[in-house]
Amino acid sequence: MSKAEKPLPSLDYLEPRLSITRILSLIGYLGVMLVLLVYNALFANLHGANPLVIIGTLLIPLLIFLPGILIGNVRAHAWLCFAINLYFIYGVLVCFQPGRLTYGALLVGFSLLYFIAAMGYVRWGFQAKRVREADQTATSP
Repeated sequence: MSKAEKPLPSLDYLEPRLSITRILSLIGYLGVMLVLLVYNALFANLHGANPLVIIGTLLIPLLIFLPGILIGNVRAHAWLCFAINLYFIYGVLVCFQPGRLTYGALLVGFSLLYFIAAMGYVRWGFQAKRVREADQTATSP
């Protein structure tokens, strides 16, 4: 016996949630990048390493997703949810190092903000896509 298909919410319900979660995910994404950039450029003791190499190594995985995130691609948000977990783990590990609690806490906070907001954006984005497709097939001859 198969389950009955649940009705999808209306676009009036989905669109405000999409815009809020998109804004929150952008704040989290840009926050992670800004924290990594500022800390490693200004405060980190790199023991003689080139700061551009360290910053580039930390930011390139995030910058890969930048075009998709800026245009609001739902799949890019979904894939970045996997990658952002690495920054969450890195932030947790940094929290246990003496004198770096603030840096680690900011990384954890922004990556968590991104992850939760992006999960909402992905869910409601795919639901909105299905609603639009259903409306389009219902109105076509």
